[in-house]
Amino acid sequence: MIKFVSFYLLCGLFLAPFNHSGMLHPKHEPKRMCKAKTINGIVEGIIDSNGIRSFKGIPYAQPPVGDLRWQPPQPVKNWKGIRKTLHFGPRPMQNLVYSDMIFRSKKMSEDCLYLNIWVPVKREKTLLPVLVYFYGGGFMAGDGSEPRYDGESMARKGIIMITVNYRLGVFGFLALPSLTTESAHHASGDYGLLDQHAALLWVQKNIAAFGGNPHEVTIAGQSAGSMSVSAQMASPLSKGLFVRAMGESGSVLGNLVPLSLAVREQQGIRFMKMSGAKNLTELKEISADSLLKISANPGCPHFGPTIDGYFLPESPEKIYYTGLQANVPLLAGWNSAEINYHSLLGKEAPTPSYYKKIIQGIFGKYAEAALKLYPGATKEEVIRSATDLASDRFIAYATWKWIDIHSKTDGKPVYRYFYSHSLPPLRNDSAANEIRLLGAPHSAEIPYALGNLYLIKTYDWTKTDYHVSAIMQDYFVNFIKTGNPNAPGLPEWPWLQSSIPKVMVIDNHSEAVPEKNQRRYLFLDEFYHNN
Repeated sequence: MIKFVSFYLLCGLFLAPFNHSGMLHPKHEPKRMCKAKTINGIVEGIIDSNGIRSFKGIPYAQPPVGDLRWQPPQPVKNWKGIRKTLHFGPRPMQNLVYSDMIFRSKKMSEDCLYLNIWVPVKREKTLLPVLVYFYGGGFMAGDGSEPRYDGESMARKGIIMITVNYRLGVFGFLALPSLTTESAHHASGDYGLLDQHAALLWVQKNIAAFGGNPHEVTIAGQSAGSMSVSAQMASPLSKGLFVRAMGESGSVLGNLVPLSLAVREQQGIRFMKMSGAKNLTELKEISADSLLKISANPGCPHFGPTIDGYFLPESPEKIYYTGLQANVPLLAGWNSAEINYHSLLGKEAPTPSYYKKIIQGIFGKYAEAALKLYPGATKEEVIRSATDLASDRFIAYATWKWIDIHSKTDGKPVYRYFYSHSLPPLRNDSAANEIRLLGAPHSAEIPYALGNLYLIKTYDWTKTDYHVSAIMQDYFVNFIKTGNPNAPGLPEWPWLQSSIPKVMVIDNHSEAVPEKNQRRYLFLDEFYHNN
């Protein structure tokens, strides 16, 4: 039983900059500070005007540099004195990939294994539930400092929120025969996922010092972060480190199953040839900036999760089918227009004839069945169906597969959502507004779910947007606290437990409705398993 005496927040004053006369500058007020005692030493954070305590840039593993590059994360070394954690740590090495990513971290570095914690106003009697959030970005980009992942809003709801940086791209997912050989587990490639696992271990050992309950940890994430959640659930290493899971658009099942170690090793060999290195020693001597530049070259493999035999001992799908995944409640779903029809049709006009040609090229002998589920007799029908199909192939089907198998093999409640609220229009951006009219695109739900619309200055948010955000955030908060999203005042959200399951459609008018697209996912299930 955890005793609350482990809670150790100390408050004080931090003197803001003085002017030349030695007096406190009138533009600066003293910042209230707080401290927490981790197993490695004392950290110092800031208390904001709302009483929320934040600790930014806490190391949860040693810097993965030098001999620790392409190695599992190692425990943090102890420090003496007080470590200031007032600013976000460096973001992981990454190329510019997504225009919607806004970073508050000051620099990028291979030394990136840091996490950020937002703690509610001090509570005296109970340890608080904890949310550990993994960012998205295709395992190529992302950072825990992004405003849309900010934890203050969740902290105001009585939850300790943590964002975790993990290695990306070639730094987080390179597999090589030489790395596999030198590994004690005869595995390589999943360093980014092992980083997340190390962060979860850190939470178990330290979160009580911040007032958090290590037995009430929920893991969550979006896109690659959601894929990470499904992978952590599948890994035997992470069992027991969390009690609930949430996923927004993504999983490592269905058509997104990780590649085998043998295939990833061949990709690694190809990358090493591109680098000019003759062996692993020479590869480790190449600077991080140079490796990043090489990884941006055409023909460079895309690095991602591996069935490495250690973190993922076998295919995640097999793990889930046999019921060996983490036995936890799950809340997950996806958006109504994850990706638009141009990703399927390119720059060609959305005509029925061209659409049919594309369908035949993708599905071959399954084309006729595909056209029944994704019809395209008119331009308008082509645009709608091509958007649906592109979204399903991109990430919706894989998310459905995760939810479907877990709901049938685990026995714990599973709640599924379909997020359909469109973003507000953008000024002078007709392309973005066309996509907006088709539904909710990939990533659109993040600031709504985490209560962070006020931090995103790109859009002119309306009362409707804040209403949708309040509904979605309340569902998330309730699930994090109890394993059930329902509460008085919210539309009832049933868990998947019938032959015609109900899905919570989240929009200005949110309601649970019978699943209407099941035949699409069953069709893709058959297609992907036979091809």
